[in-house]
Amino acid sequence: MSWSAVLAAALLAQAPGASSASLEADARPGAEALLESPAASAQVATARPVKPNGWVGLSAEARAALVAEDAEAPLASRLLRMSERFINTPYVLSPLGEGHGVDPDPTFRLDAVDCLTFVEQSMALSLARSEAEVAPLLERIRYASTPTYEDRNHLMEAQWLPNNIRKGFLTDVTQRYAGGDAVPVTKALTRHTWQSRSSQALGLPKAQQVVGTYALNMLPLERVMAHAQDIPSGTILVVMREDLPLKVTRITHLGFVVQRKKRTYLRHASRGGYNRVVDEDLETFLARNARYSKWKVTGVSLFAPRRPDAASGGSVSRSVP
Repeated sequence: MSWSAVLAAALLAQAPGASSASLEADARPGAEALLESPAASAQVATARPVKPNGWVGLSAEARAALVAEDAEAPLASRLLRMSERFINTPYVLSPLGEGHGVDPDPTFRLDAVDCLTFVEQSMALSLARSEAEVAPLLERIRYASTPTYEDRNHLMEAQWLPNNIRKGFLTDVTQRYAGGDAVPVTKALTRHTWQSRSSQALGLPKAQQVVGTYALNMLPLERVMAHAQDIPSGTILVVMREDLPLKVTRITHLGFVVQRKKRTYLRHASRGGYNRVVDEDLETFLARNARYSKWKVTGVSLFAPRRPDAASGGSVSRSVP
């Protein structure tokens, strides 16, 4: 189970007329069901990559050389180069785990991603100066401290974002690019929240169910395109929905902004009809999100990946009260 499991269960709970069989099939870990209409989320995505991604067929030596190439180049350019190689990578629900225990999925793979692991692995590959640094960097991004299921950054607002900001991997740049259109919002987690089916899907014991109110900056959905051209390539765009008391999160998707030929795209791992990593026109992506009525999309937040300095890595938030 994972953050993705919570999101999948949350949307499926709203889908009218869903059969018990489809609920069982789609309740596996996977965030992307939340970004499609209930009807689409109940379907098996049929689109398949038309060609392999840029990692397939690389020898270990070739991959190591690729990671080491231009290691000191600006992080944004490395992010574009590494993430581009994931285009056409099949979407798989929650493809990473700890290799054993609660989630025995592998700790690293280049042949399948979901929206979160696509961003995490792209960051680790871009930040690394050598192949040997990739795994430790990915571990630091995915976990508060120790690489265990319980210590994983399951909750985006309460853990993944604040922990990676504290560690120096991210900077909130929403206000920088949204200007006066940025608005403060919060996500509240209470004991009542943890009674819902979607939150219980994480399988965390009561002692590890974090509670509190977490602040974010948001660019309202209807104002995103007014600022889209100002957002640099490589910026992480996070999709936010309205805050509902029984939802353990309001963040349901993320990807990288890509500016190309005077158009803005979102490079992301999409389930739905794509079922793979794609560069999707941002305006098209936002228009689709604006149509979701069961759990309304309210806006986006923006985060700039960065190289942590030696002083980074202060206190972190764990799955404890």
